[in-house]
Amino acid sequence: MPDLSHGDDVAAVNSLRSAVMRLSRRLKHQRVDESLSPTEMSVLGTLSLCGSATPGELARKEHVQPPSMTRIVALLESKGLVRLEPHPEDRRQKVVTRTEQAEAMLEESRRKRNAFLASLVENLDDDEWAKLRAAAPVLEKLAHL
Repeated sequence: MPDLSHGDDVAAVNSLRSAVMRLSRRLKHQRVDESLSPTEMSVLGTLSLCGSATPGELARKEHVQPPSMTRIVALLESKGLVRLEPHPEDRRQKVVTRTEQAEAMLEESRRKRNAFLASLVENLDDDEWAKLRAAAPVLEKLAHL
């Protein structure tokens, strides 16, 4: 457990925060469709990973308010990237499902961002690359806490 009263742990947390933020900004510039906001792309990514979901479930997963998610889903639907279907058990609810067009866009986005990261990784030595590979599952865990 980090001791945030200790200088080395504080420095490590600060360095991690700064690096993650910078890398995230750089990855955001590797977009395939400039007409979609990062939030809209994130919603499509969540649907790709988790499958269909109600707008309320998406709002919780994306950490936004339900009215905001309703607007995001409406925008994505108007662009042909999601479909709204009746909920199988609750007539008051709708289920949001990504379209094939959305999946193709996500795949191209992943390809572009992976190529960008691969170009950065080429600058690492073998030891740094091994450390980064070992850290990847930990970073993934932090992203989902």
